[in-house]
Amino acid sequence: MTIKVMIVDDSAVVRQVMLDTLSKASDIVVIGSAPDPIFAREKMEKDWPDVIVLDIEMPRMDGLTFLKKIMAERPTPVVICSSLTEKGAEITMQALSAGALAIITKPSLGVRDFIQDSSADLIHAIRAASMARLQRLRPATAAPLQTPHSSPSAAPSSKTPSAPATSSKTPSAPATSASIMQERMSSPKLSADAILQAAGSQSTIQTTQKIIAIGTSTGGTQALESILPELPKTSPGIVIVQHMPEKFTATFAARLNSLSQIEVREAKSNDRILPGLALIAPGGKHMLVKRNGTQYHVEVIDGPMVSRHRPSVDVLFRSVANAAGRNATGFILTGMGDDGARGLKELHDTGARTYAQDEASCVVFGMPKEAIKLEASDEVIALERIPDVIAKLSNR
Repeated sequence: MTIKVMIVDDSAVVRQVMLDTLSKASDIVVIGSAPDPIFAREKMEKDWPDVIVLDIEMPRMDGLTFLKKIMAERPTPVVICSSLTEKGAEITMQALSAGALAIITKPSLGVRDFIQDSSADLIHAIRAASMARLQRLRPATAAPLQTPHSSPSAAPSSKTPSAPATSSKTPSAPATSASIMQERMSSPKLSADAILQAAGSQSTIQTTQKIIAIGTSTGGTQALESILPELPKTSPGIVIVQHMPEKFTATFAARLNSLSQIEVREAKSNDRILPGLALIAPGGKHMLVKRNGTQYHVEVIDGPMVSRHRPSVDVLFRSVANAAGRNATGFILTGMGDDGARGLKELHDTGARTYAQDEASCVVFGMPKEAIKLEASDEVIALERIPDVIAKLSNR
């Protein structure tokens, strides 16, 4: 099947480079490009695209306004092209909540080199978006968007405070977009073995503390916005991998925090996993769960991409299997590809309760489908049932 794409960006250079890049994919054809949504809409009336690649800041009409109009009138998969700025991240989170499916980061320098190095991400995002079931999207209730600098720890809150952990490690410099894409395209598809070994012998120290692990990709932002706001403060500690570029996960966590009773934040190394707290893996880093005695905490690390992702769901799930075993519950949600399928199987085999989101409620039935093939899930479950399942765990 050929995927018809419309590019909407006010930069002629970006439009041309994207056109050149996408022309190399045999299953993608660019049917048009436009400098703003007004021109784009005129062209789309003649030949409607399967996927729209949309800039945010444009003349005459901004991308967010256009996205909302499209989703209200004729829902169409949208991939957002956003700048790596705090403002860009905030608006992009609003776009994801309004129905956009994926983010491609826009460069501040070296447009041609960046887009060339980002071609794998761009093509993957378009292919995933083309498979989406938009009728399943349910935007979250509107709420003021918090920035990472206005988190509950910096202001009064009714949520139980839990101070972020500190680390003595010197933060590593963020990888450039070019180096990340070069790694993704040139590296073999690695398993979680590249980061940590599979569960062999588990600690003999007993614990009854429960832990929830969630992995998701395309469509996951909407799924998480329908799950976390429904959870009570007594919910078990939650660790989440959502495939998302670096710089965007902190803003996404802040948005979820503003919608939820539980506390939600981007994870840092040595953060304890506590009831009423959800930790989201930072973009561009792996997140592992560790156990010290009867307490769980997370470790955020660099490392090679696993299942061609960093953070990787497979890495998170394996670490949870190693640390928590039967005290864990795992959920694999909507997303393209197979990241997390093998990890969910490992969770299942160590005695954890495991769930895969059903096809009817998935935006993209990829990751759950692969997990089901491996017989990794104890139950295939509709998205709307997941909050109740987690809430019942808090009462045990």
